[in-house]
Amino acid sequence: MAGLTTFVTMGYIIFVNPNIMSATGMDQGALFVATCIGAAVACFLMGLYANWPVGLAPGMGLNAFFTYTVVLEMGHTWQVALGAVFISGVLFVILSFYKIREWLLNSIPMSMKFAMTAGVGLFLGLIGLKTAGIVVDNQATLLSMGTFLEPSTLLAAVCFLMIAVLSYHNVFGSVFISILVVTFLGWGLDLVVYNGIFSAPPSVAPTFMQMDIMGALDVGMIGVILAFLFVNMFDTAGTLMGVATKANLIRPDGYIENLSKALKADSSSSVIGTFFGCPPVTSYVESASGVAAGGRTGLTAIVVGLLFLASMFLAPLAGMIPAYATAGALIYVAMLMMTGMKQINWDDMTDAIPAIITVIMMPLTFSIANGIAMGFVTYTALKLFSGRREEISLSIWVLTALFIAKFIFL
Repeated sequence: MAGLTTFVTMGYIIFVNPNIMSATGMDQGALFVATCIGAAVACFLMGLYANWPVGLAPGMGLNAFFTYTVVLEMGHTWQVALGAVFISGVLFVILSFYKIREWLLNSIPMSMKFAMTAGVGLFLGLIGLKTAGIVVDNQATLLSMGTFLEPSTLLAAVCFLMIAVLSYHNVFGSVFISILVVTFLGWGLDLVVYNGIFSAPPSVAPTFMQMDIMGALDVGMIGVILAFLFVNMFDTAGTLMGVATKANLIRPDGYIENLSKALKADSSSSVIGTFFGCPPVTSYVESASGVAAGGRTGLTAIVVGLLFLASMFLAPLAGMIPAYATAGALIYVAMLMMTGMKQINWDDMTDAIPAIITVIMMPLTFSIANGIAMGFVTYTALKLFSGRREEISLSIWVLTALFIAKFIFL
């Protein structure tokens, strides 16, 4: 039951991820299967090796960064983008198997960690609003309001509001239900073509082992690789800590059972996912719903993995899900990701200002990497010239130097 609960709350990714990443030119059927397989393998690894009740799948926000920034804006091929994900995943594994990941997590300020997650959320929200047609481009003002007289725009708004209301009432699988209901409404308005529900899984061959690692070993990809690495690292750290607390995996002395194994399983999943064509695979905070339903062991994660494998036979249904339905889900997930802003120390401007810059520059530059870079450079400058140099850790100095070099030379 815990595994089923977790799957239903995070299952929207099997519809949303292919919709987002197919904009790069990747085969949507292959992406659908890759999403299911990548998630399943990661869940099995987490359940069998770490014995944690955590579901994993391609990360929201990172898939949008992959598509809209790395491929569509920067002009890299999706194969090179996958190569960058692979390299960041290898680095992630190295950081996890040694104590470097723990050192980085402890030395980077909490305000910047929360800001990165919130910034990714705002970036994701802008993509959702743009996809829905709620926000449109404008030559005079850059952006303006779309029209709700357009059926797809109205349905996207309905999907968002439905998710929010159902979630407030703790309805089981609110995101999943809302996407399906809006798709059904679209079908009733002749906006969706019915293609059936079940079929044999499409071939994953168009995306399998297609990453261009050599193409990603370019100085221009440093910022991209670091963005994939740090957003994934901080996002998963927060998720794992939250689930560990809810599952009572933290002993009175502060020791967390099998944390090292969970970190290794989580980081290894990002590497494995690229073999099939996935963006970074990450732990899902929705796993907390399964824990609330009684999940305490890796059996929960294994059940989630089995359900992802079973979902491969729903390819026709996944192909019918329109972009405006997933846009409503994107907007809602974005709101959840931004709640961490409340953890920022707003009374200290040397913490608050870099956090704000990180958050707003991600959507305004349409780049997670640029937002992170500008936030860290601002943080270092404010602490240094405010006479608080002792608050700048070695890792912050190193990252700031890398980001300044990025702005100068790239």
